[in-house]
Amino acid sequence: MHEETEFKPKAMVKVGDWPILLHIMNMYAGYDQKDFVLCLGYKGEMIREYFLNFHAYNNNIELDLETGETTGLKKNVKLDYKVSFIDTGLESDTAQRVLLAAKHISDDQFLVSYGDDVSDVNIDKLIKYHNKIRGKERVCATITVTHPSSHYGTIWADRKNIIRKFDEKPKTRDYINGGFMVFEKEALKYLKRGEALEDGLERMAKKGKLGQYKHEGFWHAMNTAKDVQYLNSLWKKGKPWVQPRKKK
Repeated sequence: MHEETEFKPKAMVKVGDWPILLHIMNMYAGYDQKDFVLCLGYKGEMIREYFLNFHAYNNNIELDLETGETTGLKKNVKLDYKVSFIDTGLESDTAQRVLLAAKHISDDQFLVSYGDDVSDVNIDKLIKYHNKIRGKERVCATITVTHPSSHYGTIWADRKNIIRKFDEKPKTRDYINGGFMVFEKEALKYLKRGEALEDGLERMAKKGKLGQYKHEGFWHAMNTAKDVQYLNSLWKKGKPWVQPRKKK
């Protein structure tokens, strides 16, 4: 993704009219999760600037060049989110970013996500499931596991070697960490500075403290330029990660 990320953080790469970060935030907001702590690193000032000037970027405004005052003509986009911008350093690994961000979270339970995955996972059900197995098994975190798409197309042919079906991005059978997680403050003791978040998750797993929530629906990560093109094509077709709010 060098063409996209040379001058901007990956979280600011656009899918449709929005940075993928805002798609993820909008997904959470659909479940009334509207308090966000953003871990800023590489070119984090661009993320801060985007949200500080959000209304100017996304709404019609009038600017008085003499005074510098702006007046909103019409708010096409309205968001009632509370966003904290935490500078977690250029070189920090993911575990350290979570540890630094957690200092600004007062609740004992909070949600953790990467900045490049979109999904139609039901956040209400994820939290409910976590609380259920926490009560039974005393886990301190639950991760959403999902089937990733294969990077290779799959074909089906008949006995005459005539291809009858071609699937460009079939799902694999294996499960991976889908990046939508519920943490208790207790989970922080398994994280260490200088390590990846996955190292801490592995430590929890060894202690029987990590639960999994199986998601069989849509999920896709944005790791390559091809992924950006694919997600933009999905956005134009049907927006599969934008779902009506589901009942608990």
